Amino acid sequence: MSHIIYNGKALDNKTPLITAGNRGLRYGDGLFETIRCRNGAPILIDEHLSRLWNGLRLLQFEIPKLFTPDLLEKEIISLLKKNKHQHARVRLSVFRGQGGLYDPENDYPIYLIETFPLPESSFSLNQNGLQTGIFHKSKKIADKYSNIKHNNFLPYLLGAIHAKKNKLNDVFILNHFNNICDSTLANIFFFKGKKIYTPSLAEGCIAGVMRNTIIQSLKTSEWEITECEVTPEMMLDADEVFLTNAIRGIKWVSFIDNVSFECRETRILFDFLQKTNPEVFC
Repeated sequence: MSHIIYNGKALDNKTPLITAGNRGLRYGDGLFETIRCRNGAPILIDEHLSRLWNGLRLLQFEIPKLFTPDLLEKEIISLLKKNKHQHARVRLSVFRGQGGLYDPENDYPIYLIETFPLPESSFSLNQNGLQTGIFHKSKKIADKYSNIKHNNFLPYLLGAIHAKKNKLNDVFILNHFNNICDSTLANIFFFKGKKIYTPSLAEGCIAGVMRNTIIQSLKTSEWEITECEVTPEMMLDADEVFLTNAIRGIKWVSFIDNVSFECRETRILFDFLQKTNPEVFC
């Protein structure tokens, strides 16, 4: 039997939790974090919870004094032990409860913690490159809410459906400027020569925890990194492309539509990150 934690209580994961009037269900009124855990401990937990708290403030939740990052970290570790998950993916969801369109009963957060087992080798660099494409049918608005992981993920959902139907591993999402934003699952980086480029936060991409960790790590490396506008033409003209997120680490891309890419510099970068930051990249 697997367990969840719902507002501080450990329950069977099949326990019914919400009613039809729940605002998270009706309106996507909430946020989530997906956290990788190794040897029973969450990785980059401070960064994940900092992003969550920023999102709670932006969405105008009223945060009780006892609802703290320390509380959530302790409950995540407790649930990992209860489910006997040493290597795992944790999904932490926070949402409002009951209420109508504009009048929730209150603005207090309700939270749900789930854990799912991962293979120990989930962070290794993929041998076969990802097959991807550019998704044009739904655009993401770039605004102050774009960088948080809120539950209104329609462009990503439609992109994921498109990828599945076309037998792709992932697709790239465009913002309302028709620039590359991120993929349905990850942030995007690409090489042009020895320079690395990634869409800036102003372009509407998720403020990825792994994205930021890589940017900070590259400050002590031979590579120069630039956060900027990335057009589809720039991406297709790249030498190498790789995707990053907190669960899968770095995954290199072999095809975008009909354009192919190599993985030489990405392998060197991956080895560098494993050597300089093994607690995260191993």
